[in-house]
Amino acid sequence: MNKKFLRLVLIVISMFAAVGLGARGNQEAGKTIAIASKFDTEGALLGNMMRLVLENAGFNVIDKTELGPTDVVRKALETGEVDMYPEYTGNGNWFFSPNDYGDDWYDREKALAAVRELDKAAYDIAWLEPAPANNTWAIAVQGKLAADEDIVTLSDFAAYVNSGGKVKLAGSEEFVSRPDSLPAFQEAYNFMLSKDQLLVLSSGNTALTEQAAARGTDGVNAAMAYGTDGPLAALGLVVLEDNLGVQMVYEPAPRVRASVLAEYPELESLLNPVFTSLDLKTLQTLNAKIAVEGISAAQTAEDWLKSQGFIN
Repeated sequence: MNKKFLRLVLIVISMFAAVGLGARGNQEAGKTIAIASKFDTEGALLGNMMRLVLENAGFNVIDKTELGPTDVVRKALETGEVDMYPEYTGNGNWFFSPNDYGDDWYDREKALAAVRELDKAAYDIAWLEPAPANNTWAIAVQGKLAADEDIVTLSDFAAYVNSGGKVKLAGSEEFVSRPDSLPAFQEAYNFMLSKDQLLVLSSGNTALTEQAAARGTDGVNAAMAYGTDGPLAALGLVVLEDNLGVQMVYEPAPRVRASVLAEYPELESLLNPVFTSLDLKTLQTLNAKIAVEGISAAQTAEDWLKSQGFIN
């Protein structure tokens, strides 16, 4: 066998051996970790932040961001196909349906403690620190209205409604009728919007409700929203604080296999400062760069991480 042919055979064998090592790769060659995310705007943003921070710290990252919807990404983590991805604390209620934790899902610290306990027991999965940004159903109002009437919380909004203030809210049929959405807000904060004060849309797309509020369509000045929606900041809308905790807490955090965290404990010191820096306004602004300005999730993540000194 000539030397050139032998060398070619050895290269091919080494390539197949590398493939056979699986998602984690050859640990002797360096720190390797597989990161996934969901394919929505915020999932892509957070997944790319995790990837960039770890690459900057010397990890070899297998990039599986924008892998698919929740079910797909969740299964990939739980079966060991990937090592970590960003998830929302409140989804623990959906993952496990634990009746014993009912009220805990409405408190950020208790929700995190609950999902950590449940995920560790079920899948040996850990959660790092979440961002202080609740991506759940919310009510947003025009920025001018919020400033003029000093409306910051839903209690302020209720007082404004009950004093005869001019309000018209755009929301989906589901938001208006489902017991845990607008009806829950109305009951907890003791206000009621009449049919004339509602613009009910068949679609659940918050982009439509938020545009209606921003443009004042048919007198609309308030909208159904999700807390970290990108268009909010661009459209000049303000999310009102759910100061009575009516909605469950959905804060994003890295969800990671416990064995991987044990192997690489530095993941906490690398990623916790990033996520705890992502407050509601910051996530809204970054999501807007992707959804409104058309900047890629990877570029948006890189620009912000550099501006904050998290990566070089």
